[in-house]
Amino acid sequence: MSKSQNVYTVGLLILPHASLSHYGQIAEMLIHANQVLEHNRYKLQPMGVGGECVLGKVAYYGDSAKVETLFVIGNLIGPYEADAMLERWLVQQAKMGVNILSIGTGIYALANAGLLNNKHSCCHWSMIEKLRISYPKVLWTHQLFEQEGPLMTCAGGASTSDLLLAWLARHQGLDAAVQLSEWFLVERMRPQDSQQRIPLKARIGTSQPKLIEAVTLMETNIEEPLSPDDLAYHVGLSRRHLERLFKKHLDNVPSRFYLQLRLDKARQMLRDTDRSIVEVGMACGFSSASHFSTTYRTHFNVTPRQERGRATYVEATPSWNHTVAIQRRLD
Repeated sequence: MSKSQNVYTVGLLILPHASLSHYGQIAEMLIHANQVLEHNRYKLQPMGVGGECVLGKVAYYGDSAKVETLFVIGNLIGPYEADAMLERWLVQQAKMGVNILSIGTGIYALANAGLLNNKHSCCHWSMIEKLRISYPKVLWTHQLFEQEGPLMTCAGGASTSDLLLAWLARHQGLDAAVQLSEWFLVERMRPQDSQQRIPLKARIGTSQPKLIEAVTLMETNIEEPLSPDDLAYHVGLSRRHLERLFKKHLDNVPSRFYLQLRLDKARQMLRDTDRSIVEVGMACGFSSASHFSTTYRTHFNVTPRQERGRATYVEATPSWNHTVAIQRRLD
């Protein structure tokens, strides 16, 4: 058997209250990866912390054989009970060189173990403020997934597939990852720098309905932007009052915030669609291609054409010993 056909053991540590959907996403994609590779490259080893989990009874993690990669599977926002024995075991796994990938609330076990200190890590947007207080040494981000050496973290939900596809691309190459994304009807493999979309109400609370209304109007009028005066009129406030609300709660002025929304929409369209650059600019409220290009370059430090060329190009960090292009589009 060649090196490429060696069996690679993947541990699936299912925490109490873990999401069955998260387990299913990982297990099904790895099983199908074996079919794409035409040999049983990945051996799955489910394990639990004792008692029953969403799969019923599985092997106790302390009795499991050595694995090369370990998924620590939680859910989106469920509870986690500290488990000192488990956390010590995770530290041992990390010292043995096991790649550890946490899903959703699996992040708690890694954070409690100190494995994430001074490392960029992500979690579901609804938990991040609480985690920043509980674990101030961790560098929390709003990205879909993060990688720091042999550790990867993701927010859960649909980002589980993004993390898994990126991990598989590093292991088996872009072609295998693309085949898997096509099989599972994943329109694109979102890169690591993709940000979670955080509802405005979660950012500022529900005490500012006029501000939320103004932002909603902006989001629904991207192609034909409203003027600052029209925006204030539609929400029933003076322009000066609306500007004070934006400055106080979003640390921005309405015009700049609106421009950010339009440019973010343009970047998403450049990465995810085949519409021409001129069409993207028009769809995002820019009257000319030159104005669009100049504004885009000033804001993102790349031109729309350069953004399109590197659309979803992702490089692995050196610790993975691979450089991988994920869904690179050449125009």
